[in-house]
Amino acid sequence: MNWENLLSTQRYASASNKQDIRTAFQRDYDRIIFSSAFRRLQNKTQVFPLPKNIIVHNRLTHSIEVSSVGRSIARLVARELSNKYNSEFQQTINEIDTVVSAACLAHDLGNPPFGHSGEKAIGSYFEYGEGQKLKEKIAPEQWSDFVNFEGNANAFRLLTHQFEGRRQGGYSLTAATLASLIKYPYPSFGNENMKKYGVFHSEIEAFRHITTECNIPCIDSKKNIFARHPLSFIVEAADDICYLILDMEDAHKLGIVSTNEIETVFLSFFNPETEIDFFEYKENTYANVIDKNERMAFLRATVINKLVECVAKTFLENYEAIMKGSFSSSLIENIGEWEKQAVEKCRKDSKHKIYNHPSVIKIELSGFKVLGTLLHEFCEAVMQPEKTYNKKLLSLLPNQFNVRTNEMGAKIQSVIDFISNMTDVYAMQLYKDLRGI
Repeated sequence: MNWENLLSTQRYASASNKQDIRTAFQRDYDRIIFSSAFRRLQNKTQVFPLPKNIIVHNRLTHSIEVSSVGRSIARLVARELSNKYNSEFQQTINEIDTVVSAACLAHDLGNPPFGHSGEKAIGSYFEYGEGQKLKEKIAPEQWSDFVNFEGNANAFRLLTHQFEGRRQGGYSLTAATLASLIKYPYPSFGNENMKKYGVFHSEIEAFRHITTECNIPCIDSKKNIFARHPLSFIVEAADDICYLILDMEDAHKLGIVSTNEIETVFLSFFNPETEIDFFEYKENTYANVIDKNERMAFLRATVINKLVECVAKTFLENYEAIMKGSFSSSLIENIGEWEKQAVEKCRKDSKHKIYNHPSVIKIELSGFKVLGTLLHEFCEAVMQPEKTYNKKLLSLLPNQFNVRTNEMGAKIQSVIDFISNMTDVYAMQLYKDLRGI
């Protein structure tokens, strides 16, 4: 792969050559940050239920922070890569931080309400719930998407699909930004052995168009598996860093993890034998800062800074393999051994103490009940729209999710589009309204 193609400014389904003080990639960033889909993230769960008295991360704050971290990694990488290319191409290389920050902003746009459990709730409705009866009416490729609903693929659909009454090409972003967003460059159908996927069958042509525009090689044409855009590795790493470190900080604020526990985890990223300067810096900071939350914020910042440098270094060390499309791991899994062990400790503690905490489990259970009910109500309505109750129910469906077709797969997908776009608050309120609560 080469950067001239990888950083394509061609907009999906648009030939606009509008002159603007902003670069094409800065316009991508602005289109995302001013979108209603981005604003809705403020009422979508990251991990913990959205409390009233303590500020923890939601999908919006998480996305902004991932964008910040991704930009920092990309700048370190760009600084080194600019030395590899002549002056004519340096300006383009220096734009990769904007591409990464825009893709990071968009990476969670497709996530449904109630965190990752929302994805499982949607898939479970079709695989184990009342939605099973629809299987014979829907094409196998679409059915695979429904039973394995994936927020990553939904984000790509949201950004590229022409919803009813909306602009062709969705947000009409550049090929570079869209390709950088896709960390699983293949559809679900035919790749059921993969844990995740990045493209719904309905967007397979858009996906192929983007890969062609960026000249990304196909690895398996039968299964539609492509190489990853190099910048998608940075987007993924920024997300990994943020949820590993910031979920731990949220747990500390909520009293789920003690100060000693989180301090031990954060300090494990630094080697006391080789990083003496850091520990002296820490003691000097602690001498002036006595607030425990501020101390943990200091440690959180230093850990993120260190991981940013580690990830950038790892990208450059594996640069040739990444550009050939043969690098099949994640950057965070290939950082230095000391830091990698600390990451594993952080991940293990998070799984044990955070993701299995009763408050997290309860919202996951709520997600199954609420989303399962909404899916059942609206799927029944689109299948039998002539019934009086269903007519009234479908009147609640925004026009952009009305499809002018009798094809059952498209109708069900429009229901999923509607429900996955909801905020936690709206989904819960609609559930209560329909149940007369």
